[in-house]
Amino acid sequence: MNKINWNFSNTYFNLSESFRENIKPVPVKKPELVLFNSKLASSLNLDFSKISNKELSNIFSGNLLPEGSNSIAQAYAGHQFGHFTMLGDGRAVLIGEHVSKSNKRYDIQFKGSGKTAFSRNGDGRAALGPMLREYIISEAMNSLKIPTTRSLAVVKTGEDVIRENILQGAVLTRVASSHIRVGTFQYISARKNINELKTLFDYTVDRHFPKIKDSKNPAIELLNSLIEKQCDLVINWMRVGFIHGVMNTDNMTISGETIDYGPCAFMDTYDPKTVFSSIDQMGRYAYCNQPIITKWNLARFAECLIPLIDNDQNKAIQIATEKIDSFEKKYEEKWISMMKEKLGLFGFENQDKFLILDLLTWMHEKKGDYTNTFCHLMKLEPEKDKIFKDKNFLNWKTRWKKRLLKNNNSFENSLKLMRDNNPLVIPRNHKVEEVLEAAEQNDLRPINKILEILDKPYSKHKDIINYQTPSMTKEKYRTFCGT
Repeated sequence: MNKINWNFSNTYFNLSESFRENIKPVPVKKPELVLFNSKLASSLNLDFSKISNKELSNIFSGNLLPEGSNSIAQAYAGHQFGHFTMLGDGRAVLIGEHVSKSNKRYDIQFKGSGKTAFSRNGDGRAALGPMLREYIISEAMNSLKIPTTRSLAVVKTGEDVIRENILQGAVLTRVASSHIRVGTFQYISARKNINELKTLFDYTVDRHFPKIKDSKNPAIELLNSLIEKQCDLVINWMRVGFIHGVMNTDNMTISGETIDYGPCAFMDTYDPKTVFSSIDQMGRYAYCNQPIITKWNLARFAECLIPLIDNDQNKAIQIATEKIDSFEKKYEEKWISMMKEKLGLFGFENQDKFLILDLLTWMHEKKGDYTNTFCHLMKLEPEKDKIFKDKNFLNWKTRWKKRLLKNNNSFENSLKLMRDNNPLVIPRNHKVEEVLEAAEQNDLRPINKILEILDKPYSKHKDIINYQTPSMTKEKYRTFCGT
């Protein structure tokens, strides 16, 4: 398979066995390629042009491992809905780290590849629907300009997966800048071995933050860096109405990429308390709680770094606490800046925050569609909605237009800023369900069409209107983790 240009350099594999289990994917009976991301493959400098679909199916099912790969299951822990658990890759195998021509390092991971030492009572397999869902949403997030893991391929296994029902099995190939998580640090920290903690710390800095290596206190700088990255990430989620649904510490990457697209969904009607996940009974991971949980997760990361911040534990705790407590101010400033960009506002005015909050309050009261409200302001509303003739909204719009003219600004400049930050189309939940149902029946045309539409979410193009309209059903949408 050298003709594909795989270039594996497996540094995580070289860490001690405390961090991993050496294991190969469990072979599958009858692999069949469903989706292949040729654009992503090209960006990785991989060439599959001379590879048949049959061979692709064998490669991306794990039946045929590339030369140079060293497959492992990674160990990590996690606060799952606030409760600490020792975990690990229970249905995923990292086959290696591919290095592109530009010297960028990418983890190549098979999800749904069979049992590992961390599977507990699970079968280590994945169902077709959730794997296709991750492919759709992760690629949409990338096009929305949000840091994310990517999807390279989905292969059916030809085997059944038993959940509540009998489902078709599948393997997803996930690409990430790494799979190091807050939970990875928690796992090593819980082992109480300072040398292992230093090993993980040094490895993480070398891989993701080499610039902080020679700083006065690299542990503090790593914490600062992650606070910035995760703050920026959740701001981006809030910008497009994305709800992750399972923000456990094992689903928070050190790289700042969105990972794990289990019970995630996008908000249609604006409601800060929106929850889609069937397992989130208390709303812990609701839309409005995402920044709060981000801070909570960062605090768990800071706890792991205490021995590396200072030899004096009390001093280290004080430093870490101050850093974590800086999150709220950082988040508020970044959130206001993001919302101003969505509204095309330049410069600073004292009333900006109130202008933003008044619009969101109106949207909440009138059950306005989050995405399409901003489309209306950009004069790109998919279809005329009488909600925008509401007196309170028209009064707000008058205030907004007056504000646009300040700071020597023109409406054209504002419009450009808005179009860079407001998607015209998101993965509407009902449309995603439609294409998944079709794919289950071996009709891939709808899924290929939605991927084409979501590839350019900021541009108006043919057929886009069919993907902009919210669901007409009054039934509450529910998502499931797909495990």
